[in-house]
Amino acid sequence: MNKSIEAEIVVIGAGPGGYTAAFRAADLGKKVILIERYDSLGGVCLNVGCIPSKALLHIAKIKGEAEHSAAHGLEFAPPKIDKDKILNWKNSIITKLTLGLKGLAKQRKVDVITGDAKFTSSKQIVVNDQIINFQHAVIAVGSRPVALPFLPKDPRVINSTGALELKDIPKKLLVIGGGIIGMEMATVYEALGSQVTVVELTAGLLAGADSDIVKPLTKRMQNKLEIILNTKVTKVDAKPDGLWATFEGAQAPNEPQRFDKVLEAVGRIPNGKDINAAAAGVKVDDRGFIPVDTQQRTNVANIFAIGDVVGNPMLAHKAIPEGRVAAEVIAGKKHFFEPRCIPSVAYTDPEVSWVGVTENEAKEQKLDYGKGVFPWMASGRALTQGREEGITKLLFDNKTNRIIGAGIVGTNAGDLIAEVALAIEMGCDAEDLALTVHPHPTLAESIALATECFEGTITDLYMPKKR
Repeated sequence: MNKSIEAEIVVIGAGPGGYTAAFRAADLGKKVILIERYDSLGGVCLNVGCIPSKALLHIAKIKGEAEHSAAHGLEFAPPKIDKDKILNWKNSIITKLTLGLKGLAKQRKVDVITGDAKFTSSKQIVVNDQIINFQHAVIAVGSRPVALPFLPKDPRVINSTGALELKDIPKKLLVIGGGIIGMEMATVYEALGSQVTVVELTAGLLAGADSDIVKPLTKRMQNKLEIILNTKVTKVDAKPDGLWATFEGAQAPNEPQRFDKVLEAVGRIPNGKDINAAAAGVKVDDRGFIPVDTQQRTNVANIFAIGDVVGNPMLAHKAIPEGRVAAEVIAGKKHFFEPRCIPSVAYTDPEVSWVGVTENEAKEQKLDYGKGVFPWMASGRALTQGREEGITKLLFDNKTNRIIGAGIVGTNAGDLIAEVALAIEMGCDAEDLALTVHPHPTLAESIALATECFEGTITDLYMPKKR
């Protein structure tokens, strides 16, 4: 063993939550060591997740808009797709951001160690045969894609990481899972020329979102690729001529179907069991999650955990504030992570976003709620973009008129949902939203208009007055 190192705080994992915790702690005057198993900082999100996928989705969006413009009198020649150039551009974004994080760590005097960390006690970690003695630790080890046990070990079977490597564009691609990751990757590969089939076990895409909000996406995507619902893949045989998939379910093909590649996108599992947490006395449940309180503290007083490893939703924008809270609590601040809502976004085309209570949840919980739904076919801005399939739906508590949830589908829905998230956090009521002057013509004004639909005061549509 090498000479031991002393640290006030050691952070395990340099994803969005981990580097946020490390940098915030350093800003608060703490001596911090940041441990990352891979060569670059940023974790899954920056290297093989949110950022590279959005780069490829941007390419898909441009191609889709070019094709869509033909109906409005603007035609382009068929695009020439240079896979290597796209890949280089995508990788250049990752490099720029990871180097930026490396620079931020250096500026803050955060020591970065590359390697796999394992606890040996509640005050000690070993990495690369180095002993690190710490006062506090923040576990930010994230998650990994679920591996379906029946899939063959074949290079033609890929997960989200493999899909983003863009090694080739398969002629026929099977996507197992119609969630956010599955639909985003289906969008990318369809745009790049693949014939895509998505198979989903449940009755609809994007589980968690209301069916009326998902419907416009489903309708648009059905014109571009094959979607098979209420069906599961039971077997995949790897043969020289391709991967032969067998299906079972309501819409299942009768015979096995041949594909050039199979993408498994059925979710992620936490990495809580990978760090020898038991040696530190940290509780890890059977699934690999680490329970924490509202200050991100585990059952061991000096050890905290954040991000995917502490539970759903597994989102970078949840991990970041959790990391900030953990660092501030260690520094002595009496802060807590108690958000009223955390938004979700599928960066498909159209985008689908939701926040707060969904209508499905409101019904299950038997809440006394009202809703305002504004169809984008009445939006001047949506019509000028030729994208009137969108919907803005807001849910309100009937007793207080406070907003409790929203679902938005349409172009840039992921950006629009932020206003509603702020409104929920601030406890805004319908009048607060309706009387906020929104610029016209914009998609953002659909939020005020949906509120007016709830109030019964809208003039852009004819609706019977509620009051």
